[in-house]
Amino acid sequence: MAVSSRLARRTVLRGLTAAAAVPLLPDLAHAGAAEAAPLRQMRGMWIASVANINWPSRPGLTPDQQRAEYLAWLDVAVARKLNSVFVQIRPTADAFWPSPYEPWSQYLTGTQGRDPGYDPLKFAVTETHRRGLAFHGWFNPYRVSMQADPAQLHPDHPGRRHPDWIVAYGGRLYYNPGMPEVRRFVQDAMMDAVLRYDLDGLHFDDYFYPVNTTAFDDAAAFAAHGGGFPDLASWRRNNVDLLVREMQQRVRRAKPHVAWGISPSGIWRNKGTDPLGSDTNGSQSYDNLHADTRGWVRKGWLDYIAPQLYWNIGLPVADYAKLVPWWAGVAAGTGVQLWIGQAAYKVALAGQPAQWFEPGELSSHLTLNAAHPEIGGDVFYNANDVREDRIGSIGRVVADHYTRPALPPVLPRLSGERPAGRPLITHARRTGSGVELGLLATGREAPRLYAVYRVARRGTLDTDTARDLVALVPGGRTASWTDPDGGRDAVYHVTAVDRANRQSPPSLPRSPR
Repeated sequence: MAVSSRLARRTVLRGLTAAAAVPLLPDLAHAGAAEAAPLRQMRGMWIASVANINWPSRPGLTPDQQRAEYLAWLDVAVARKLNSVFVQIRPTADAFWPSPYEPWSQYLTGTQGRDPGYDPLKFAVTETHRRGLAFHGWFNPYRVSMQADPAQLHPDHPGRRHPDWIVAYGGRLYYNPGMPEVRRFVQDAMMDAVLRYDLDGLHFDDYFYPVNTTAFDDAAAFAAHGGGFPDLASWRRNNVDLLVREMQQRVRRAKPHVAWGISPSGIWRNKGTDPLGSDTNGSQSYDNLHADTRGWVRKGWLDYIAPQLYWNIGLPVADYAKLVPWWAGVAAGTGVQLWIGQAAYKVALAGQPAQWFEPGELSSHLTLNAAHPEIGGDVFYNANDVREDRIGSIGRVVADHYTRPALPPVLPRLSGERPAGRPLITHARRTGSGVELGLLATGREAPRLYAVYRVARRGTLDTDTARDLVALVPGGRTASWTDPDGGRDAVYHVTAVDRANRQSPPSLPRSPR
């Protein structure tokens, strides 16, 4: 996710409130699409905080204004029929929560280290779950600052207390990935959020080493720690490998239900460089960022990978239609989920190929994905572009592919268990607004969601696809939901969905009275 391209696409949202209008999208429930609709599908969007791209829209907003903006983003996610948000909570070695490791983010107040007057992460997680959405905390592991002067960091910033930890390069500051103490520290800083908050996922973007160049001055660290490696690049790649593998181990030990994954740039290596690579000719993450993205998947070090396939179908240098089967082949048989990063920001963007001015380009991506069972869904960059829906591109995706609700994916390593106890439908009564259902949990833990299914009288219930799924209702010991389309012949069932997205056996049927 190149920040420069993101900033070029950004439309700064001023004074956005929770009541901000979100264009309504058509609800086209085609019978054939409903039959084939997957029960589980990642449907996410990235909400960026660096440089105030999405949230908060500018520094220095009051807590109430920041909260209102975030609620408005949740409105967008619900309106677009998404089920997950990926929220950037550590953009530049700072924090959107009261961290004991790093200062408050400057993107909250305009001043690094200044308390915003509330806990943004706690608020965001709570409200996201209240809407029935999953919250993935998005972290940048090594970026320290978008400027290169250490003196501009907060006086208590770790980069000021440990100046040997940071490297200035390209007008920015980075933690040095080659120092073991730095690697431990950034893991501790990120795990603090995992341990203290009810995150559904820990998510890295595509930034590791900034570039493949000796101008990134880590020669001293290489001299101290690079023994046994044939060259600088191999050592750097191992440093990133260690971060990835150790993060997996720490997340699984601390909270096994939390999904751990990375959204790397979309090309591992080109076939012209490596016969195992893709039929492309673009920038290679293995060589340029020292990120062995294919290796992480094949070794099972991730729960999911979400490569940023930010190119159109048919682009000669990086054809989406060639990269999708390549990534599907990489993920096949590994147990690592494959989600695709989609470039909503390129739609109708000046200077892009003509395909990005076609309303159906993104929808065609998802149609192509459906031919590859390894692909479990998509994440769209960024939230503003999902909201704006230029030329109806996002609306087309929703109408073509999101005709039914979808549960987020279950991680294969957690799929063997399901919540105990069938929930109850306490009542199903007809009202002027439809059929009102009362839902009651019977298990020890309150569910994260209730999945409501509707079948015709004498119909057969299907809880393995979304054919009969009509709603995902935010959980709790009790809940209620009104079906505006319920009729006399409707029969309802409900399942309880836990924090790992596993669903219980269905309730006994209930018909409206």
